[in-house]
Amino acid sequence: MKKLTFIVLLFCFTINASFGQIEKKNFKQKVELETELGYLLYTPKGYHTTKKDYPLIVFLHGAGERGTDLDKVKVNGPFNYLEKGNKIDAVILAPQCPAETYWQPHQVAGLVKSIIKKYNIDESRVYLTGLSMGGYGTWAVGGEYPELFAAMAPVCGAIYRPIYRNAQHLKNMPIWIFHGALDDVVLPENSNNMVMALHKAGNKNVKYTVYPFANHNSWSETYNNPKLYEWLLNQKQ
Repeated sequence: MKKLTFIVLLFCFTINASFGQIEKKNFKQKVELETELGYLLYTPKGYHTTKKDYPLIVFLHGAGERGTDLDKVKVNGPFNYLEKGNKIDAVILAPQCPAETYWQPHQVAGLVKSIIKKYNIDESRVYLTGLSMGGYGTWAVGGEYPELFAAMAPVCGAIYRPIYRNAQHLKNMPIWIFHGALDDVVLPENSNNMVMALHKAGNKNVKYTVYPFANHNSWSETYNNPKLYEWLLNQKQ
């Protein structure tokens, strides 16, 4: 029995050695993917006559505004607020998600980096916000690229399991979350659970506003509130 065992072990070693050499290696390199997104860009009065750097607010729209008609992007959010005669002393970037797709973090981050390079932007004051599908996009983009943003404001955004893991990446991020208590499209449990995940990760700078009588449209009250923009523009990396 001992002789048989020895022969088997020797035979296995010989076969393994004949495979060649196995090495453990590591690959690290930035991989660029081709991206094309239409977008709206607002520059405040005085931008082109002054040399100062401006804060940047990035707005991600909901599912109903996808496609190629950029006018849809103005229906809700900061652009709607501006069209009512209000002022925001910041550059505002609003990309449009292609039809039948969802926000892809690498696409949004690539566009934001490009805008920062091309325009007079204060890199320490870049903010991310979005509603519904754009609320999900805010969690996804901010969680993947937290170094880009000084603060986030997701509105009625859905949370999927991988995003909960992003709570660790967002433990130092000022975040103001909004949701309607009666929302039956994206249940408020999504935001509730993310608030708990952020607290568990050690984030002590989380604000959470629940509108007791609002259904899915919790964005009108949110983006028509000047305090949101005041809060965002007061945050700095």
